[in-house]
Amino acid sequence: MMITLKRLNKMKMLVVSVLVVMLLAACGGEDSIGESTIEGEADSVSSEAVKLVLNWFPKSQHGGVYAAQEEGIFAEHGLDVEIEAGGPQVSSMQIIASGNAQFGLAHADQIVIARNEGIELVTLAAAMQNSPAALMFHEGEEINDFEDMNGRTAYIQPGIPYWEYLTSKYDLSGVTEMGYTGQHVNFIEDLESVSQAFVTSEPFFLNKEGVATETMLVSESGFDPYNVVLFASKDYVEDNKETVQKFVTSFVEGWNFYKDSPDEINEVIHKANPDLALEDLEFETNAQEDFVYGGDAAEHGFGYMSEERWQTLIDQLLELGLLENEFEVNDIFTTEFLPSN
Repeated sequence: MMITLKRLNKMKMLVVSVLVVMLLAACGGEDSIGESTIEGEADSVSSEAVKLVLNWFPKSQHGGVYAAQEEGIFAEHGLDVEIEAGGPQVSSMQIIASGNAQFGLAHADQIVIARNEGIELVTLAAAMQNSPAALMFHEGEEINDFEDMNGRTAYIQPGIPYWEYLTSKYDLSGVTEMGYTGQHVNFIEDLESVSQAFVTSEPFFLNKEGVATETMLVSESGFDPYNVVLFASKDYVEDNKETVQKFVTSFVEGWNFYKDSPDEINEVIHKANPDLALEDLEFETNAQEDFVYGGDAAEHGFGYMSEERWQTLIDQLLELGLLENEFEVNDIFTTEFLPSN
């Protein structure tokens, strides 16, 4: 019995000693343990995963998106963003409407027409204040007005809204319309022809092939919707205001970064789309600068949108018969997530 008690007392002493050592160690390492705990907690908080669908293959017109990704701006705002490329067979609006992505890029007139088809989308920011859409013709053809296209062949994508507007406003009955395929072989061979284009790309590409061209901006006709806009579904915006705010803030900050440091981001875009050479991206970056940062954005900041511009677009599409019913302009866009200026 005595032996058992002695052993028991030794065991008690040992336990007490161990507890004392552990207590001292805890006190001595309080700061480091506290820091480790905080770091562990921070690591355990995962970023919110969202997807953005581009309106086309990666280009300079997506510079702000890739800047926000590359510079960690999305991550700083607690977002883990997957960027999905667009293309001729990809509809960002259908993908967002189906719930397979949270954010998308499209043209303003597409957003309005989608609303007419029952797809309720809300525009959150304008990446381009004005449209670089143009009609391209061979150098020296002396096309100074839209009606100067009469007697010529025009390669135009069927159903494109701005062509509907032009044919309603001007007498273009003498124009032979041919479907635009994205290829310029026929245009190059026919020196009197006209083709749809963007002043930020096609003229530069053809010049590299030794084909000199001139352009006339479609906006000179009065049809000038915001060209690339950020949007989400109406339901998503209403139910996820905090996430939407984080994304729009990141989007704006990314574009502001791209304005001052485009070259390093263009290298990232080139990796995402190797078909575009760095010199092509550089041309597009310079050519689009006024469209992105000029106009109302010069005064109000990147992303700015006005009720007047959206209402004008709705009225024009109604007049063209591309909308069946009119709707409130504030149903199609909001500026509540943009920085106040």
